[in-house]
Amino acid sequence: MTEAYSGAPMQRKRTVGVNVGNISVGGCRPVVVQSMTNTDTADIAATVNQVAALARAGSELVRITVDRDEAAAAVPHIRDKLAKRGVFVPLIGDFHYIGHRLLADHPACAEALAKYRINPGNVGFGEKKDRQFAAIIETAIQQDKPVRIGVNWGSLDQALLTRLMDENQENGSPMTAQEVTREAIVRSALLSAEHAENVGMPRNKIILSAKVSQVQDLIAVYSELAKRSDHALHLGLTEAGMGSKGIVASSAAMGILLQMGIGDTIRISLTPEPGGDRTREVTVAQELLQTMGFRSFVPIVAACPGCGRTTSTVFQELAQKIQGHLREQMPVWKEKYPGVENLNVAVMGCIVNGPGESKHADIGISLPGTGEAPAAPVFIDGKKAATLRGKNIAEDFHAMVLDYVEQKYGQAEKTKTESAA
Repeated sequence: MTEAYSGAPMQRKRTVGVNVGNISVGGCRPVVVQSMTNTDTADIAATVNQVAALARAGSELVRITVDRDEAAAAVPHIRDKLAKRGVFVPLIGDFHYIGHRLLADHPACAEALAKYRINPGNVGFGEKKDRQFAAIIETAIQQDKPVRIGVNWGSLDQALLTRLMDENQENGSPMTAQEVTREAIVRSALLSAEHAENVGMPRNKIILSAKVSQVQDLIAVYSELAKRSDHALHLGLTEAGMGSKGIVASSAAMGILLQMGIGDTIRISLTPEPGGDRTREVTVAQELLQTMGFRSFVPIVAACPGCGRTTSTVFQELAQKIQGHLREQMPVWKEKYPGVENLNVAVMGCIVNGPGESKHADIGISLPGTGEAPAAPVFIDGKKAATLRGKNIAEDFHAMVLDYVEQKYGQAEKTKTESAA
């Protein structure tokens, strides 16, 4: 008999806690949102601007590419310029191929970064692989920095994969090629973590990731990795794609894993539209965690999808305006109005579900639908507080929302200030 679904996420799998700069990861702490720049790191001004934008949007960790000497030389300047802006988000260095040399030749870069990301599939080849991997780990130990060992099936260790394929064939091919590839990904992460620990890296300085680009593969790989390791895990569907495809695929894969209690940091790897806003991936990551009930980042605005009863666009425009305003204000509000991220607002378009949904929200409005009387009841904390009429309904309700925030959450800040005094 199937066990009844409780309607709540499974208990988080306990992993070893890792400190990344001023952010704690793993150890059953809240899931952390991460992002990555797409600027040329050697372009200091552009990278500083984008890191600051990502941090302002809510990214708690930001990864930057360190692929050549010019990029490595720029890292400490980027860190310092961010600090002058009051931005102290931990920076993660993404190293491939020559990371061992860049860290050795640029000690200021090694010191400025909060974490190093190593891909065991391209840290080196042949007899150089273990030596160059160990060199990065030794630098991390000297600098007291954690590392993320990030396996990616696009750059998987081909020697390991070939060996596992050969062993599988010798055993009568009990596994499919896809299953062997999944095992190679998991094995690469675990063997690399073991190697790092043998070099001297403490367990509480290691985060693992195993990224693939297909939903079912990601679920299978991380499920197995979580069974065989207690390392902190970073989740991400690599090459997720653009727009709705990337959002749906990432949310489907990571939503299932998070529900299973797997994952300590997440990144939504969206391909932006040409000239698009990089911070979109941060917003989606926050919305995934918030809609699943793991964390609260910004007030939620509930709005109906619209139907033949809602031929007016007023409720759509009002919902969009309020949602945008609340998100824009959060960098200031999270300090000024403690707890405001838990606010629930409802903007409904007709009488069918409007009053009921508005009563469930902290503050909600039921706008008149097609053929309904031009009146809009407003409910505050479950009780009808006013009925708005006329051409300024949207503006009046927006003002009521701001007043509600001040009255409810401003009092919390006032009490906190008075207690401190």
